[in-house]
Amino acid sequence: MTTPIGNVTLVGAGPGDAGLLTLRGLQALEAADVIVADRLGARGVLEGLAADGVRLHAEVVDVGKLPGHHAVPQEAINELLVALARDGKEVVRLKGGDPFIFGRGGEEVAFCRDHGVSVEVVPGITSAISVPAIAGIPLTHRGLATTFTVVTGHDQIQSLGGGRDHTVVLLMGIGTLANSAITLARGERGGGCPVAIIEDGYGPRQRVTIGTLDTIALQAARRGIRSPAVVVVGDVVTLSPYAPDPLIEPVEISTHRKVSTR
Repeated sequence: MTTPIGNVTLVGAGPGDAGLLTLRGLQALEAADVIVADRLGARGVLEGLAADGVRLHAEVVDVGKLPGHHAVPQEAINELLVALARDGKEVVRLKGGDPFIFGRGGEEVAFCRDHGVSVEVVPGITSAISVPAIAGIPLTHRGLATTFTVVTGHDQIQSLGGGRDHTVVLLMGIGTLANSAITLARGERGGGCPVAIIEDGYGPRQRVTIGTLDTIALQAARRGIRSPAVVVVGDVVTLSPYAPDPLIEPVEISTHRKVSTR
């Protein structure tokens, strides 16, 4: 008799607030036998659900990175998902943010399918959008920005064009912040382009720092800014209630009237 094979569901945990987990994601967690969880975002959601009285019966396997030791290698995570599913388990791979936004979710899906395991993907709210919203920063805004680009601190951004009306969202970028700021300031944006850093979005250390490409690296060093953090570059930063008055300038909108951005 052949043992029925289980399934894998990739669930986006969002930025770490259990209230931002999707209903479909919650249903998958409630039906799971095993939850293979990241640290960032995922653990915060599990703790938040427990605090709200939601009881999950699944075993939780932690594969996230913690201070002092490395994360479980991606190849080992892939193998674990397949092995658990082949044991007939309903497996949830709980990933911070959205599984397909710098989460290597596509690799996990491909590996499972190549090994005969069915996979469902439940999207999550990426930190690239949700964390700037904490600071009152929309990534697009009429008269200020009509496009945005999401990159990581590991990416090469020398060829990233556009001016201050092209919003740049930098993930995992604190370690390379000084170099990124210098690189972006060399283009049309210039050194006076507004920048915001939102630390630990939805977490206990949540904090907003606002400056310019010329000043942000020094500000970050003086304030001891640490990861996780999201960096936003562009004129949309001036819409934040945290933005100091020197950053606020009148802007043109489609009606050709001067209006304040505050």
